[in-house]
Amino acid sequence: MLKEQFPIDKLKEQVTPCYYYDIVLLHRTLDALQTELDRYGYHEHYAVKANANPRILAEIARRGFGADCVSGGEIQAALDAGFPPERIVFAGVGKTDREIDLGLEHDIACFNVESLAELRVLNERAAARGKTARIALRINPDVDAHTHEKITTGKRENKFGINMSLLPGIFDSLADMRNVYFTGIHFHIGSQITDLFVFGDLCIRANALQDEIEARGLTVESLNFGGGLGIDYHHPDENPIPDFENYFATFHQLVKQRPGQQIHFELGRAVVAQCGTLISKVLYMKEGEEKKFAVLDAGFTDLIRPAMYGAYHRIENITSKGGMDIYDVVGPICESSDVFGQDVGLNEVRRNDLVALRSAGAYGEIMASQYNCRPLPKNCFSE
Repeated sequence: MLKEQFPIDKLKEQVTPCYYYDIVLLHRTLDALQTELDRYGYHEHYAVKANANPRILAEIARRGFGADCVSGGEIQAALDAGFPPERIVFAGVGKTDREIDLGLEHDIACFNVESLAELRVLNERAAARGKTARIALRINPDVDAHTHEKITTGKRENKFGINMSLLPGIFDSLADMRNVYFTGIHFHIGSQITDLFVFGDLCIRANALQDEIEARGLTVESLNFGGGLGIDYHHPDENPIPDFENYFATFHQLVKQRPGQQIHFELGRAVVAQCGTLISKVLYMKEGEEKKFAVLDAGFTDLIRPAMYGAYHRIENITSKGGMDIYDVVGPICESSDVFGQDVGLNEVRRNDLVALRSAGAYGEIMASQYNCRPLPKNCFSE
């Protein structure tokens, strides 16, 4: 999606800030993903937490992918969008009774269990309904994803998953539970991972763990490696589609897949990030003593990643043909952290110019808030 390909006339008619979604690019990404999944017979459950826009969910559901959910609300959103229950998996370290009951009511594919305490509650609630819950154990493999500390999830000190040292006790308890059925193991070690060697380390841990589980007489029917594949935030036009080919090849080369065993993934960011752009309007060009500020009508209520993670998003002035200048690009929120970028090179900024914050399709709209009593951002779509 080149700068010149933004539908400027259409965007000028939109109430800003708004999320613009390139549906053509979304389908190109899904095509590339499906090609690599088919190459190895792998399965994908789209991570709903990345973007739960109903149109986006519906487009992904129509392609036959599953859904990875981390709340009851996400389960319902997936069902509403057309994802069949038998392709929905449910993870999360703090599942409520009501959320567990929703999953049981719809006979979802799998609960990814994160603690012995959760396992006991799930067994009790399934027994009360005369059901058997299919479960996978989410394992904390203590693998450093070499990504931002706030999106690292697979190290020993993280809250997610079951530490490897606790597994013997978990399996002993499982033997006495009649309303849960063990299907396999689940991992998720972090997000925005660009070093594929990290996934190699995960494969090695998974192989060793499979051997240990099978020595107990259990069958690992399913291996779920989560997601985490990063995208190119700096060059969205040059690299609009992630490196699915080498990502899945890494697992194919290193995982010791058993006969009949299914391998699952839960990619989210890699699927939707590049197809989404936050479109904002310039309110003012403010001259400071040392800096120039481009003040937008979008703030961290619309895209919180820069304020929360220090995340980079490419910023472009898509309606100006003026010469380049340097600006701090900021929003209107009454907080000093409401900054999208410092010392950003932009075409000369004027009031009412449209500014695009690229690669915002993941963890953009879904994390929007109404702080300062601001309305949630609108959205529009290319066809």
